[in-house]
Amino acid sequence: MAASKAKPAPVDATRLETPAGGGAFALDRLTVGIFLTDQPEHRFALGTDRPSAQPLMANQGFVLPAGAQGLCLYDNDHSFLAVGLEDRLLREVGLEGADTIAPQIGTLDPLLLQMSLNASAVGDAPNALYRETMQRALAAHIAQTVQTLAPDVQALDDARLRRAVAYIHDHLGEDVSLEVLSGEAAMSAYHFARAFKAALGQSPLQYVIAERMRVAGALLTSTQLPIGDVALRVGYEDTSRFGKHFKRAMGVTPAVYRAGR
Repeated sequence: MAASKAKPAPVDATRLETPAGGGAFALDRLTVGIFLTDQPEHRFALGTDRPSAQPLMANQGFVLPAGAQGLCLYDNDHSFLAVGLEDRLLREVGLEGADTIAPQIGTLDPLLLQMSLNASAVGDAPNALYRETMQRALAAHIAQTVQTLAPDVQALDDARLRRAVAYIHDHLGEDVSLEVLSGEAAMSAYHFARAFKAALGQSPLQYVIAERMRVAGALLTSTQLPIGDVALRVGYEDTSRFGKHFKRAMGVTPAVYRAGR
């Protein structure tokens, strides 16, 4: 009788040591990636073959959905931890569709960072109950903190617009210009703006602001970050300006929003 094929581990934590260079990646699981070395010259591309500068320091990284493909390039020897989670585990804790989360890159939620760093040691723990409990806790925390892409974004037929939307989600803390977005979509600025509004019902600027407010709301309710830090993470150096945009979008100030959730 042939031996039955073992099920893949629900959480797979792998530490990689690689020389300078990098290259293409394709993920079959929702993956938390943590840089263990500073990479100030890091370049990154998601869903496109045109990387842009994305400096990442030790203990920063990303959360990317299952099916994500792109490029990760760096100029220094690299130490890196990749923690992949099986869809079945994520479904058990309420996260349906691990391929629909909004990509995150940069500073990670502190608890997510610590739990992911612990995942490597947990995978070798002899006590199965302890191992499974810790792995489920990591999955549950991810399910509570990640943001999923709106159905209208998931349904976009135009790959050019999907690239632009992925860029927006990946660079919410930066100056996201129409010129850059149209370049990601390989369209003229005029045709890109028209196509974007026709597909999503908002101008690119309106969409960027709405997504910044959505992510800010999640950070306010799922972390203890000061409001000024939340503002910076979604692209606002001026906390007062952030507060005005947030109140216009959510109906209350960031402080009231946090207190009421």
